[in-house]
Amino acid sequence: MFDGLQGKLQGVFKRLKGEGKVSKEVLDAALREIRLALLEADVNFRVVKSFVQRIRERALGEKVLASLTPAQQVIKIVKDELVDLLGDEGQEIQIAGSPSVTMLCGLQGSGKTTTAGKLALRLKEQGRHPVLVAADLQRAAAVEQLVQVAAQVAVPVITPKTREGVLDVAKRSLKEAKERGHDVMILDSAGRLHVDDTLMEELQKVSDIVRPTETLFVADAMTGQDAVKSAQQFAESMSLTGVILTKTDGDTRGGAALSIRTVAQVPIRYLGTGEKLQDIDLFHPERLASRILGMGDVLSLIEKAEQGLDAAETERLARRMVSQEFTLLDLRDQLRQLRKLGPLSSLLELMPKVGPFKQLDPSKVDDGELKRVEAIINSMTPLEREKPAVLNAKRKKRIARGSGNRVQDVNKVLKQYMAMRKMMKGKQGKLFRKAMKGGLPGGMPGGDDLFGGGGLPGGFPGGQLPKF
Repeated sequence: MFDGLQGKLQGVFKRLKGEGKVSKEVLDAALREIRLALLEADVNFRVVKSFVQRIRERALGEKVLASLTPAQQVIKIVKDELVDLLGDEGQEIQIAGSPSVTMLCGLQGSGKTTTAGKLALRLKEQGRHPVLVAADLQRAAAVEQLVQVAAQVAVPVITPKTREGVLDVAKRSLKEAKERGHDVMILDSAGRLHVDDTLMEELQKVSDIVRPTETLFVADAMTGQDAVKSAQQFAESMSLTGVILTKTDGDTRGGAALSIRTVAQVPIRYLGTGEKLQDIDLFHPERLASRILGMGDVLSLIEKAEQGLDAAETERLARRMVSQEFTLLDLRDQLRQLRKLGPLSSLLELMPKVGPFKQLDPSKVDDGELKRVEAIINSMTPLEREKPAVLNAKRKKRIARGSGNRVQDVNKVLKQYMAMRKMMKGKQGKLFRKAMKGGLPGGMPGGDDLFGGGGLPGGFPGGQLPKF
């Protein structure tokens, strides 16, 4: 997310830092570039105009231009304005009534059904007892899809009976949810390919019946200004309490995130960050602003690690690294732990664009490389994993054939593994042992090619990705 915008803004700031003094002319040139970068990122033009104007007014103050670090002051102003533009911190679903109803609305294809499952899982993990309601009777197989999603998160679902209309479903679901003792009811409503009077009238009638505590608009971030326009239209007809932006992992521009709060006057509550049912996060404007400016989002990275990693396993593997007992089997287990955190591209997006991560392009990262390394190690015998020195040409050829790779690939994995062992004996090993004491649990050690040469916060030494 924000890949293009991030690169352009970093270029602007680099040129600003190269100026000994930031004059009005230099500032105006920088603001022109910022305006173009935002427009290319599909941000609403009225939002861009107002945003740039506010930066200009604040940056032209005497304290900024006359300061010893005017460029840093301008960058801080840009970040502050971005945070203000993005709006308030996202809030968890509010609970009121028995059951408390959350109604999801939006256009077809925006991800309402999957989002319903994500929210149900999130509420379940918070100790709630949610139930899902299949109230989308327009889209073919919508009910079946929700049933499948409900099964994945082990949450019950109320489905329509034969010849039952959507209003009847709404009335019955409210009664059944209360009788079954569910404290939260999540209603997956129908959508259309576009906003029309029939859709809005139906949604309003359903809302009148269930009287939702939360009415959340689900918007596909990849549709950019179309998502913003539809959110505005829904907000004009219904009392929306928030927006959930889905598919943000596939949105490289970010125009919807930067426009929707201002245009639709509705706060962003959650971000859908992937296809898995765990991939939904509260919206944090400060963190998102930092990512846009290339400062990274270390807090989110730490949260992902705490939620996704097995602390005992990562600690065991880290101890083996430190004690020089790290084998190829341990390397495979480390890779499996890392993959639990999600796609590497999404993890790299959270890294500050400095030091060893400055040249890394998340969009060019291939998660298949980790699977390839794992396949090669899986094709080895227990002896070969424990003592790779026994691997001769014949053994390597067998491993390559068994894993569907080339002998050169096997050699590269072995080279990276040996580089990691060597690293742990030197300065980077000392840094790793020190980093293990705080930050991310355990660590994903790295060599010259496999995450080698730098340092992710708290025990994930890293730099370049593996190259095959």
